[in-house]
Amino acid sequence: MGTPVVLSSPPSMAQLFAKAALTARGRRGSLPDTHLARVAVQVDPAQVADYAEVCRFRFGDTLPPTFPHVLTFPLQVALMADRAFPLALPGLVHVRNRVDVVRPIGISEKLDLEVWAADLRPHRSGATVDLVASMRSRGDEVWRGRSTYLARGAKAPEGEPTDLELEIGDVAQAAVWRVPDDAGRRYAKVSGDVNPIHLSGLTAKAFGFKRAIAHGMWVKARALAALSGRLPAAYRVDVAFRKPLFLPSTATLSTGARDSGWDLAVRNQKSGQDHVLGVIRPL
Repeated sequence: MGTPVVLSSPPSMAQLFAKAALTARGRRGSLPDTHLARVAVQVDPAQVADYAEVCRFRFGDTLPPTFPHVLTFPLQVALMADRAFPLALPGLVHVRNRVDVVRPIGISEKLDLEVWAADLRPHRSGATVDLVASMRSRGDEVWRGRSTYLARGAKAPEGEPTDLELEIGDVAQAAVWRVPDDAGRRYAKVSGDVNPIHLSGLTAKAFGFKRAIAHGMWVKARALAALSGRLPAAYRVDVAFRKPLFLPSTATLSTGARDSGWDLAVRNQKSGQDHVLGVIRPL
């Protein structure tokens, strides 16, 4: 690995998505060995408060466990939007996400961020790739994340196919969510994730969806928010994104305590289809 490329500010997400759309055709090859970084990042408490409100976290003196993804995601998109990245960003599907909360992160801490791509590998529907993120405070890693994306119809080097299955135990319904049609726009405003598939039915249809769909990371965050106060100090949250949650929708959250952690499922209230399955375990 070479020296990380350090950015002085987060890149514009709207510009990155536009660039990725213009350069989508003809992508191929291996993963670049590029690492992108930002140093001494100071979070904006107002943004954290807005994020907490949209995702239903309590706002306090520590970051919500999924908020570091908001900080690292623009760097991940910058990697994927670059012409050297072998998979086209438009159409990539976020199929799995793992977050390790090594310890609670104070809202006033200065944070060093680093992201890179790894594990381009075959899948029965195409190819998958992981975007990995690490966050440090005073030299110690305090948070890490791994987002797996599926490119349907793409080719990957020979190797072990990706296994995206995630098994959970018995869970019981704990809440009913009525998700409004503006949920994608509200989350985009606080997270910066302006992928068109989340913003409106019109823009979602351009990418093959019948209606706008909720951000997977919003669904994950809201499920974690429902368990606030009942999570270990250090833990791993591993979720699989299954069927899209179309907007508007009514969904159910089901949970079950297990192995000093939790299993969870977010499902369509009417059909029972899984939107998100997840496991939470102590580190």
